[in-house]
Amino acid sequence: MSCSFFTACLIGCLLTLTSTMKAKEMSRIGSFEGFQPVSLKREEDDQPSETDQLSMEEREPETQVPAPKQISRLPSVVESALYPNPYHKPYLSRKYFVTRPGAIETAIEDLKGHITKTSGETIQGFWLLTEIDHWNNEKERILLITEKTLLICKYDFIMLCCVQLQWIPLSAIYCICLGKFSFPAMSLDKRQGEGLRIYWGSPEQQSLLVRWNPWSTEMPFATFTEHPMKYTSEKFLEICKLSAFTSKLVPAIQNTHKNSTESGRGKGLMVLTEPILIETYTGLMSFIGNRNKLGYSLARGSIGF
Repeated sequence: MSCSFFTACLIGCLLTLTSTMKAKEMSRIGSFEGFQPVSLKREEDDQPSETDQLSMEEREPETQVPAPKQISRLPSVVESALYPNPYHKPYLSRKYFVTRPGAIETAIEDLKGHITKTSGETIQGFWLLTEIDHWNNEKERILLITEKTLLICKYDFIMLCCVQLQWIPLSAIYCICLGKFSFPAMSLDKRQGEGLRIYWGSPEQQSLLVRWNPWSTEMPFATFTEHPMKYTSEKFLEICKLSAFTSKLVPAIQNTHKNSTESGRGKGLMVLTEPILIETYTGLMSFIGNRNKLGYSLARGSIGF
């Protein structure tokens, strides 16, 4: 009986030892620091899709391909909000003093007062154009039409004062030429575009000294084109139109010729459509002056430091 008891005790010890070893092994696995639970869900599934946000009634059939998402073009919206003006490059227009607030209005009031005081005539219209002299130099000018006179004004928009005023009787104007600019074949300084030339004397009667003097003011004609600030605003679009100036000038001259008692003006006004010749060859002076806009009242930056 003692032998069977000893056998039973031995079997009990072995079972106890085996269970203890299994418990320790399981505890080591549970405390393993590298153990991480594995998820069978893909990374793409973490982000909600568009279809998950829709209700079951609004879902499309699986066979249909979802339409591409429309992206709003925010830059264009911001640009239109910042620049609602349809005219181009406002930062360039600020360089010209004529576009400063009140500059052109001050010039017109000054000229109205001067003309009323000196001649008593009434201004019928005013325009802002660019004069092109016989050496192809550009010059900023204000043109005014009264009942009897065409006035060409050189106005300083920086100091807001009239520098020079040329009076041309409408009865003396006998020819107006409209057309594109033309140059001699050997000319190195050419310009594109169209212009208007007004004659009140014969160019053939001028001496060579007057014709080849770049500072001469005795030329019997004047040539004009549109001002570069034409498309700055609606106001400048109206006063810088060459066609608007021509449509007002021609009937004013014709009306003056009808009422004129001067002899030798019975032929009336000739309106021609032909190229406008500018007789320059090298054009070094106009090349430098026109590229730097020396004929305009322009902000040219600070000189000092």
